[in-house]
Amino acid sequence: MDWDNARIFLAIGRAGTLRGAAALLRIDQATCGRRLAALESSLGATLFLRTPSGYVPTPAGELALNAAEAMERAADKLQREMQGVDNRLSGLVRVATTDTMASHFVIRAMQRLHAAHPDIRIVLHVAPQLASLTRREADLAVRAVRPTDPDLISRHLVKRSLGLYASKSYLAQRGEPVRGTALAGHDIVIYHHSVAPRHAEKLAGESVANARVAMEVNSAAMLQEATRAGLGVAELATHLGDIDPLLVRIWPERAESYDVWLVMHADLNRSARVRAAADAIIASVATASAA
Repeated sequence: MDWDNARIFLAIGRAGTLRGAAALLRIDQATCGRRLAALESSLGATLFLRTPSGYVPTPAGELALNAAEAMERAADKLQREMQGVDNRLSGLVRVATTDTMASHFVIRAMQRLHAAHPDIRIVLHVAPQLASLTRREADLAVRAVRPTDPDLISRHLVKRSLGLYASKSYLAQRGEPVRGTALAGHDIVIYHHSVAPRHAEKLAGESVANARVAMEVNSAAMLQEATRAGLGVAELATHLGDIDPLLVRIWPERAESYDVWLVMHADLNRSARVRAAADAIIASVATASAA
């Protein structure tokens, strides 16, 4: 199986459409179609059923997907191992995190890294979803979830807390929620279920069963902006909410804690440029925590 064709075949299997696969790989849709046809011709098998809802793997396609995923893992491992023995302080380092972590300390860390090693080029990926380090979607990740994959190594960076907030304008109009009423009579701003499913049930330990959802967002920055705009009560990181002049913390005695982790693949621990980026992030967190 040709790896270039297999790579496109995998993307079609994951996206379910030629257009989606082309977007994932940043190539044109026609190329995806040609490569899939070439792969099916070389294997003498139909790999997908073309349905109105998308491309569905045939039994042969499911076997081929397993084989292609094994090829992908081998290719990724080879690339990680080669990068892991690279002693150059130059080249690409991909960092994945959330928008608020990026603005709070990761950007400053990258500024520190650039000043010390200007030939290292950073690709910053900001999203609420976790990037896969095993599939090389990122070399480093700063996240609030400790990995369980034995191939990943992690370092605890800092413990943070979450509290309940609303804007001054919202509280002037609606008043403060009453404890134990499941936020009855109040609007809330929450994360999409795909980002934080617990928001559909509780905020800062308080049930939201009687609240009205005013907005769902998929970004911490937008969660804070919607709260500042007076759309409703929200659960925010206290290190951000406490310094926002437009926000008031509700029930300060209530807090939910979370940990922030620096994560990388074990194969990259010896890469000079990845190690330099990790050290810059660790130093930036230490500086931010001391401030």
